[in-house]
Amino acid sequence: MAMVLADYLILGAVLFGLSVAGIFINRKNVIILLMCIELMLLAVNTNFIAFSHFMADISGQVFVFFILTVAAAEAAIGLAILVVLFRNRHTINVDDLDSMKG
Repeated sequence: MAMVLADYLILGAVLFGLSVAGIFINRKNVIILLMCIELMLLAVNTNFIAFSHFMADISGQVFVFFILTVAAAEAAIGLAILVVLFRNRHTINVDDLDSMKG
Protein backbone atom coordinates (compact mmCIF):
# COMPACT_ATOMS: atom_id res chain seq x y z
CA MET A 1 0.00 0.00 0.00
CA ALA A 2 1.77 3.11 -1.24
CA MET A 3 1.25 6.56 0.13
CA VAL A 4 0.10 9.05 -2.46
CA LEU A 5 0.58 12.81 -2.46
CA ALA A 6 -2.97 13.44 -1.30
CA ASP A 7 -2.32 11.52 1.93
CA TYR A 8 0.53 13.83 2.87
CA LEU A 9 -1.43 16.92 1.90
CA ILE A 10 -4.38 15.80 4.02
CA LEU A 11 -2.03 15.24 6.96
CA GLY A 12 -0.56 18.72 6.48
CA ALA A 13 -4.04 20.25 6.25
CA VAL A 14 -5.16 18.49 9.44
CA LEU A 15 -2.06 19.66 11.33
CA PHE A 16 -2.53 23.20 10.04
CA GLY A 17 -6.21 23.17 10.99
CA LEU A 18 -5.40 21.93 14.50
CA SER A 19 -2.86 24.67 14.97
CA VAL A 20 -5.25 27.39 13.77
CA ALA A 21 -7.96 26.00 16.06
CA GLY A 22 -5.47 25.96 18.94
CA ILE A 23 -4.64 29.60 18.35
CA PHE A 24 -8.29 30.68 18.27
CA ILE A 25 -9.47 28.47 21.14
CA ASN A 26 -6.66 29.24 23.58
CA ARG A 27 -5.62 32.87 23.55
CA LYS A 28 -4.61 32.96 27.20
CA ASN A 29 -1.35 31.00 27.42
CA VAL A 30 1.63 32.25 25.44
CA ILE A 31 3.41 28.89 25.52
CA ILE A 32 0.47 27.15 23.86
CA LEU A 33 0.32 29.91 21.25
CA LEU A 34 4.01 29.36 20.44
CA MET A 35 3.44 25.61 20.22
CA CYS A 36 0.56 26.15 17.79
CA ILE A 37 2.75 28.36 15.61
CA GLU A 38 5.43 25.66 15.60
CA LEU A 39 2.80 23.06 14.64
CA MET A 40 1.71 25.34 11.81
CA LEU A 41 5.27 25.52 10.52
CA LEU A 42 5.58 21.73 10.71
CA ALA A 43 2.40 21.35 8.66
CA VAL A 44 3.88 23.58 5.98
CA ASN A 45 7.13 21.60 6.13
CA THR A 46 5.18 18.37 5.60
CA ASN A 47 3.70 19.79 2.41
CA PHE A 48 7.08 21.03 1.19
CA ILE A 49 8.68 17.63 1.72
CA ALA A 50 5.77 15.79 0.10
CA PHE A 51 5.91 17.97 -3.00
CA SER A 52 9.68 17.73 -3.08
CA HIS A 53 9.57 13.94 -2.94
CA PHE A 54 6.83 13.44 -5.52
CA MET A 55 8.27 15.97 -7.96
CA ALA A 56 11.83 14.59 -7.50
CA ASP A 57 13.16 18.06 -6.76
CA ILE A 58 15.31 18.96 -3.77
CA SER A 59 14.28 22.62 -3.53
CA GLY A 60 11.40 21.82 -1.15
CA GLN A 61 13.80 20.16 1.26
CA VAL A 62 16.07 23.19 1.13
CA PHE A 63 13.11 25.40 2.07
CA VAL A 64 12.36 23.06 4.98
CA PHE A 65 15.93 23.40 6.20
CA PHE A 66 15.63 27.19 6.30
CA ILE A 67 12.18 27.08 7.91
CA LEU A 68 13.43 24.76 10.65
CA THR A 69 16.37 27.09 11.28
CA VAL A 70 14.08 30.10 11.63
CA ALA A 71 11.65 28.10 13.79
CA ALA A 72 14.43 27.06 16.17
CA ALA A 73 15.59 30.66 16.52
CA GLU A 74 12.01 31.81 17.03
CA ALA A 75 11.42 29.23 19.73
CA ALA A 76 14.63 30.13 21.58
CA ILE A 77 13.96 33.86 21.47
CA GLY A 78 10.28 33.42 22.32
CA LEU A 79 11.03 31.27 25.35
CA ALA A 80 13.71 33.72 26.52
CA ILE A 81 11.20 36.56 26.30
CA LEU A 82 8.68 34.48 28.24
CA VAL A 83 11.20 33.79 31.01
CA VAL A 84 11.92 37.52 31.35
CA LEU A 85 8.19 38.36 31.35
CA PHE A 86 7.49 35.72 33.96
CA ARG A 87 10.27 37.02 36.20
CA ASN A 88 8.96 40.59 35.97
CA ARG A 89 5.18 40.01 36.05
CA HIS A 90 4.83 36.53 37.60
CA THR A 91 2.40 35.48 34.86
CA ILE A 92 2.37 34.38 31.24
CA ASN A 93 -1.30 35.12 30.71
CA VAL A 94 -1.74 37.06 27.46
CA ASP A 95 -4.43 39.30 28.96
CA ASP A 96 -2.05 40.46 31.68
CA LEU A 97 0.75 41.35 29.26
CA ASP A 98 -0.86 44.48 27.83
CA SER A 99 1.40 47.12 29.42
CA MET A 100 2.20 48.59 25.99
CA LYS A 101 -1.38 49.81 25.59
CA GLY A 102 -1.80 53.59 25.78
